[in-house]
Amino acid sequence: MNWLTSLLRGFDHFVLGYFLALNSGYLVLLALATVSVTRTIRRLDIAGYSDIFANPLTPGVSVLVPAHNEETMIVESVRGLLTLRYPEFEVVVIDDGSTDATFARLEEAFDLVEIERVVPHDVPTAGKIHSIFAPRHGEHLVVARKDNAGRRSDPLNAGINVARYPLICMIDADSLLDENALLRVAKPFVDDPERTVGTGGTIRAANGSEVSRGRVVTPKMPRGWVARVQIVEYLRSFLIGRTAWARVGGLLIISGAFGMFRRDILVEVGGLDLDCVGEDAELVTRLHKHLRDQRRDYRLVFLSEPVCWTEVPPSLRVLSSQRRRWSRGLAEVLWKHKAMIGNPRYGIIGLVVLPYYLVFELLGAVVELLGVFAVALSLALGILNLKFAILFFLASVGYGVLLSFATFALEEFSFHRYSRWHDLWAGAGASVMENVGYRQLHAWWRLRGIFAATFGGPTWEEMPRDGFGPAQIQDEPSLTQV
Repeated sequence: MNWLTSLLRGFDHFVLGYFLALNSGYLVLLALATVSVTRTIRRLDIAGYSDIFANPLTPGVSVLVPAHNEETMIVESVRGLLTLRYPEFEVVVIDDGSTDATFARLEEAFDLVEIERVVPHDVPTAGKIHSIFAPRHGEHLVVARKDNAGRRSDPLNAGINVARYPLICMIDADSLLDENALLRVAKPFVDDPERTVGTGGTIRAANGSEVSRGRVVTPKMPRGWVARVQIVEYLRSFLIGRTAWARVGGLLIISGAFGMFRRDILVEVGGLDLDCVGEDAELVTRLHKHLRDQRRDYRLVFLSEPVCWTEVPPSLRVLSSQRRRWSRGLAEVLWKHKAMIGNPRYGIIGLVVLPYYLVFELLGAVVELLGVFAVALSLALGILNLKFAILFFLASVGYGVLLSFATFALEEFSFHRYSRWHDLWAGAGASVMENVGYRQLHAWWRLRGIFAATFGGPTWEEMPRDGFGPAQIQDEPSLTQV
């Protein structure tokens, strides 16, 4: 019993220190992000987007939209994309072997006809492209139909081959971009065309918002707590995490839901990995490795203002599947590039960023669940005093709630997207719920993702879509019902 008591007390103190280090790290990232966002807001009026739009030398963009069974929202999404404010671009929809009415709806909405077109094989693909379509009356839209190969990165690689412009923008089929989002995410390529190789924009949850003609016209909090918690989670991930990491040259993830890259660099590195579940993080990590190995000067930029709206999972069942896949993808990326971890050759990526993702993002699920179990066992055995239990709760939950509140406040003070008091109170409530209940459940899903990466299992599960309506309202299960 003595050795068990000593072991539990020692582990309890380790977990306490771990949570303090984790949340203090978030606090540092929040400070860096606040400085970066403040500077961005100050420069918006003199950013020169009108000059970029009017400049004939602004590089063209191919917007890639992989679509597999997206009949509920594909037409609305494409219509929104075709009205983006950008001087020269095309929308390339890759119908990845859909078995529903995805292509039929596109064909009817845009009067598509089959065209003859030679598609180069610049990057590897698994599923064969068997036909190319375009509107009868010349809109800048291309639809490529291909066989499904069961790999999410395959339609993107096919799209890279089809694309004819020097910049590639990758988005999800359920994404809606703000009107100027393409201009803003392309600006670093215009300002610094030699060094900029990739940029990423902010992702926001569109659930519950008012949507018209492919645009989110009035952001609103959804009715269900599952989606509300994700809104706060996305804010912390993008507004704090990626903004701060990009500021110190350590951006590791450009989301597959909204990212832009130079096509020549994508071809140079062989496109996206066909076998990795976390293909977006793997691509960025491989870019860091490739360019640092060649000792080339480069930039990967994250911008907090260009916004892409997406439909987040409306239920815990679908959300758990998504987060298991994300955790599995991170595990695969870290294992594939394990030689970079702690390697000074790769600068801040090797010495700080990759170790951070290993210790706090991947293994954090293991420490968190074991820590909660150990503290509960210590309390049950009477070997943990109340003072330490309160301190543990404040470090693991209270600190997290404070950071979530601060993130939501930074978003509102900077961009003021939510105009109703009801939405602000809902965001505050979601900040609490994210740390009490959801966070522990999320740790369990992440742990299952680690097991899947270790022992194998399904790599992709389809997410049911509700589609974008004038005012989305989903009846979702609450976290307290689980």
